[in-house]
Amino acid sequence: MNRLCIFTFKTNYTNMNDNKLMNRAADNIRILAASMVEKANSGHPGGAMGGADFVNVLFSEFLVYDPENPAWEGRDRFFLDPGHMSPMLYSQLALTGKFTLDELKQFRQWESPTPGHPERDIMRGIENTSGPLGQGHTFAVGAAIAAKFMKARFEEVMPQTIYAYISDGGVQEEISQGAGRIAGALGLDNLIMFYDANDIQLSTETKDVTIEDTAKKYEAWGWKVIKINGNDPDAIRAALKEAKAESERPTLIIGKTTMGKGARKADGSSYEANCATHGAPLGGDAYINTIKNLGGNPDEPFTIFPEVAELYAKRAEDLKKIVAEKHVIKDEWAKANPELAAKMAEFFSGKAPKVNWDAIEQKAGIATRAASATVLGALATQVENMVVASADLSNSDKTDGFLKKTHAFKRGDFSGAFFQAGVSELSMACICIGMSLHGGVIPACATFFVFSDYMKPAIRMAALMEQPVKFIWSHDAFRVGEDGPTHEPVEQEAQIRLMEKLKNHKGHNSMLVLRPADAEETTIAWKLAMENVYTPTALILSRQNIANLPDGTDYAQVAKGAYVIAGADENPDVILVASGSEVSTLVAGAELLRKDGVKLRIVSAPSEGLFRSQDKAYQESVLPTGAKIFGLTAGLPVNLQGLAGANGKVFGLESFGFSAPYKVLDEKLGFTAENVYNQVKEML
Repeated sequence: MNRLCIFTFKTNYTNMNDNKLMNRAADNIRILAASMVEKANSGHPGGAMGGADFVNVLFSEFLVYDPENPAWEGRDRFFLDPGHMSPMLYSQLALTGKFTLDELKQFRQWESPTPGHPERDIMRGIENTSGPLGQGHTFAVGAAIAAKFMKARFEEVMPQTIYAYISDGGVQEEISQGAGRIAGALGLDNLIMFYDANDIQLSTETKDVTIEDTAKKYEAWGWKVIKINGNDPDAIRAALKEAKAESERPTLIIGKTTMGKGARKADGSSYEANCATHGAPLGGDAYINTIKNLGGNPDEPFTIFPEVAELYAKRAEDLKKIVAEKHVIKDEWAKANPELAAKMAEFFSGKAPKVNWDAIEQKAGIATRAASATVLGALATQVENMVVASADLSNSDKTDGFLKKTHAFKRGDFSGAFFQAGVSELSMACICIGMSLHGGVIPACATFFVFSDYMKPAIRMAALMEQPVKFIWSHDAFRVGEDGPTHEPVEQEAQIRLMEKLKNHKGHNSMLVLRPADAEETTIAWKLAMENVYTPTALILSRQNIANLPDGTDYAQVAKGAYVIAGADENPDVILVASGSEVSTLVAGAELLRKDGVKLRIVSAPSEGLFRSQDKAYQESVLPTGAKIFGLTAGLPVNLQGLAGANGKVFGLESFGFSAPYKVLDEKLGFTAENVYNQVKEML
């Protein structure tokens, strides 16, 4: 243990470089960044030029990674929040050999590996997709929690530092409060964040829109704060050393930097600290003068200076030695702890965990949130690397089924597996995504379905990055009841189900969305969620109790997205389709219809996206073309219109909800067996 701590200190703080060379390397980054934007005729050069000094010091002297295995789980992580500063990151990574100069020249072009905002690519050293300000550093908080989780289980064999880079805009975004509060409360001393405080934004200076003392704000949240000249390599180096030595708190390094550092106008005057450099090419003579001022050749700007190439070649060799010694330490630990080593490998495999699904017993007629609690209780004891979070609702969204089998994270204690996020749905979602990005952890987070509105930007990023976070949303419809329309989701299901229609860049549904019809379907839905290691999954759950589907229903068919429940008639006159609690309403309505001699089948459709992924023959067997189909949904009718088809009819809710007991709302809004009967009879 002591051996490792001494080694970590040594490898981080030796072999500091001459500042003349460091300034040359930073200028190299500035030249490349400005040239990328100039060639593309779009982008953001100013911030990239100002931040070059920090990333150069970080990557050339502090960041520990394996040059030969970028996916090595024991690496430090660097999370970029302001994605518009991608030219800085790509240029920095070009110095480490992860991008070619030709690839930099293709900045923002079709099929280029250098898009306008970075997209996660571990093999090229990019840990996160970034774009919407504020999310990137919040991912870093999640990664730091995941690293603490791992450390609590595997001792010191994987010491890591999580670095984040944030901008004035990111600090302004409301999500920064959640990230700052949570990181401080948990004492994430393995998190170091550089705040690029250049005081310039896209359309204004920061003084025009913010007057707070950012340092005091973070200190109030329990962070260590260091203020430096963010363009001075000595100051950056000293701050990073001080931050690395901190053992109680996360650290914020406030670096006063110069937007567009080194930039010159067409007349040769300074172009620094100018809003115009934020989001547009320098242009013409200004660009030429800038490149000359930085020691480059405007005719051949895409160049890595020989001395800079040597600097990073030397760092690569040093890193190989650092990583080799870390592997020796880990190998010795693995020999002494074979079971733990196997468990660690399993955690990072990314494979679906082994769960005894058949042993999970559900009570009949319970709310699907309660059924979810039963499953979570089983997962808590069988999936050791699962972390569940709740936005201060664990006893209501029923994630307490998991919490009762473990305990919540606390400052200095990450031996549990529950994350109490407080009232911060967006922060919670991004932190869980960050856990997933770190790897080794299977995160799930929960709140009321109506509050998924707060989470939508994060859900989109999870889908874009193909991160298998489990989103648990209870209180799924107007049956929230007395709480009224503010808490009754109506349009939310339609919004989330759009993610099943949106393809990711691999051509797959970007998300799996499941709304189970009863307790037994809930178990299968959770099975599908845990087996889905490729995309995010949503579980939409009821507040109220739901009658079980008819005996004989083959719940294994849930895996096909839509299926015929037990009791179907041959050659039906009409097909009834729904998801969630509305399926049981259809079952009750079917009893009335059958008394009139109507032949029918009932289809439970927890996931249209999954159903549309089945072969055409199966789809046709469940919902034949030309059939009369009646759909019932507690959300907008559009939820089922794709399944109902041209000859179909959908009864849904087309307004906000109302405050009343849910059974009264069922009657008033027409979600009854009698109305199902009436609606279907009108069709026939």
